[in-house]
Amino acid sequence: MKKQTFIAVIAVAVMLLMFGCTRALPIYETQPAADLLFQHAASFEATTTAYPARIPLSNWMEMVPGNVNLTSLSLPGAHNACARYERIGKTAKCQTLSISGQLNAGIRFLDIRCRHIDNTFLIHHGMVYQRLDFDSVMHACIAFLDRHPGECIIMSIKEEYTPAGNTRTFEATFDAYARRYANRWYLQPEVPALEEARGKIVLLRRFAAQHGNKGIDATAWARNRTFTITNGPTPLRIQDEYRVPRNRVKWSNSTALLTEASAVHKEALYINFLSGYKPRTLLRIPNIKKVSMAMGKHIVRFFTANQRGRFGIIAMDFADAAKASLIIGTNFQEARQSSATPVYVLNNNE
Repeated sequence: MKKQTFIAVIAVAVMLLMFGCTRALPIYETQPAADLLFQHAASFEATTTAYPARIPLSNWMEMVPGNVNLTSLSLPGAHNACARYERIGKTAKCQTLSISGQLNAGIRFLDIRCRHIDNTFLIHHGMVYQRLDFDSVMHACIAFLDRHPGECIIMSIKEEYTPAGNTRTFEATFDAYARRYANRWYLQPEVPALEEARGKIVLLRRFAAQHGNKGIDATAWARNRTFTITNGPTPLRIQDEYRVPRNRVKWSNSTALLTEASAVHKEALYINFLSGYKPRTLLRIPNIKKVSMAMGKHIVRFFTANQRGRFGIIAMDFADAAKASLIIGTNFQEARQSSATPVYVLNNNE
């Protein structure tokens, strides 16, 4: 009995250390020096044959014709894009780069988790406050789009953790943000062509809404499985098997959707979460890093071997320029010409 009591006390102490949430002032992101970003991208591109080196990571969408629908592209993404802090290693941190850093590295899908508190959104991963509010996320996205108006961002918004101190619904608070940044959103229910989305944030909505158009409806999101959502004009095919007892099973499920995306249902938007956590036996504490390291290696191998095709959104933990570049490269192929200077055109599998 004493042993069980001791284990229970230790468990409570670990949970308090891991998830104790103190309210702090948001930290607004600063833009990294441009030369560092380009130097990083250039050093990577020089060793990557899959990516056309003449197309910068920061504005690769500018090279895509406007009539191309976003469903037709391979889009690198960041799972839990703002989760950069944790209290116990490998339990909450999912990214190293800031939002600005991710966008400059070519990431175009951001998974944003918002805790609804005092009629505002603070960014959380579960119980862990990520030292940002939603305004700081929007400031980073808008600054990027102002510098690169040919790009767009798909943003998934999901309510996270326990709401507190609110006098209105999550939807009503989102509406307040939507009004504040009214000219920056694409809020139609269908997935747009790029010409409609350039310079905007395309909302993928994972929260309930009762009033008006509020983006692509993904509220029928299933837990820990591969599934289809058909309650909007654009079908969604999603793999989000986040509980990962075995990495090989996770990769098998991920490659199944990658293969499907490249072969069938051209009108559907494919969203493939190559993220997850391995449950630890002791106290059931999650291990994110063990899964992310394995998936990262698989991503590099897969997209090095498969350099052409349409694969949809690939949402990763610890997204970076190296993996994003391989995914972006599948959208383009080298045009045949006599000139010594390579010219790259949008990939076409027809």
